[in-house]
Amino acid sequence: MNVRFNEFLDQAQVLLERLEPLLPTVQPPLDWTRTLAARWHREGRGGALLPLQVSLDIQLADLIGVDGQREQLSRNTRQFVAGLPANHALLWGARGTGKSSLVRALLAEHAAAGLRLIEIERDHLADLPRVVERLAALPQRFVLFCDDLSFEAGEGDYRVLKSVLDGSLERAPDNVLLYATSNRRHLVPERQSDNDNWQLVDGEVHPNEAVEDKIALSDRFGLWLSFYPFTQDHYLAVVRHWIEVLAGQCSLVWAWDEALERAAIRWAQGRGNRNGRCAYQFARHWVGLQLLG
Repeated sequence: MNVRFNEFLDQAQVLLERLEPLLPTVQPPLDWTRTLAARWHREGRGGALLPLQVSLDIQLADLIGVDGQREQLSRNTRQFVAGLPANHALLWGARGTGKSSLVRALLAEHAAAGLRLIEIERDHLADLPRVVERLAALPQRFVLFCDDLSFEAGEGDYRVLKSVLDGSLERAPDNVLLYATSNRRHLVPERQSDNDNWQLVDGEVHPNEAVEDKIALSDRFGLWLSFYPFTQDHYLAVVRHWIEVLAGQCSLVWAWDEALERAAIRWAQGRGNRNGRCAYQFARHWVGLQLLG
């Protein structure tokens, strides 16, 4: 009898060793008094909030040329942090124009007042009810941040996401808000044929209803903020700002002149765009070269 029992224990141990890698890792609860940001990590059928080490070096004043967008989202966030009614926000427009940076700058601005940031990927937004449930009873104010929220042609899961957003956001506690960024205003591709309201489009009997179905996803956001491509003057102003910031950090003496301006323009032309990301990258490149000698 003892021999059989020992064999059973050995077999059970082997089974547990094989199953253990498949089981979700047990994560300790986050200490939100010390954790400023986290990321939702899906594992198996569950998931966990994992802490992020975030840098608070981007300030609202660093976002040049987007004063209107900055003020609107800042005001909405101040309302939220103060416990007042506020809207979920969609930041849409050209890439590299400061959408994600604005959200992170707001974390730096309001972290001391209890604002926290949780990053969640588009493919994990179906887990919103689980995330919201974990935050409901906490004293901090949480912005759920989804970067690059969009859908490609042929993808139908935006309908699933629409229903999830409806259920999660309508019943969300007042300490949870959703901010999302996208390159598309309506989050899904829009075809020229969508405007042919009096024709059969792709077999659609009521094409105008198909259009309404597509754009209804972005209607879940009460605040829409548009970000546009930079003009050359806007781009150069951002370049100058970042050179001033980076040079000041290392006591580099510098002066803005025609040669530096031409170098910044060539840098943007070589990348085929003018935006804040490009300006910041040039500033790091140029300051680094000056320090290298």
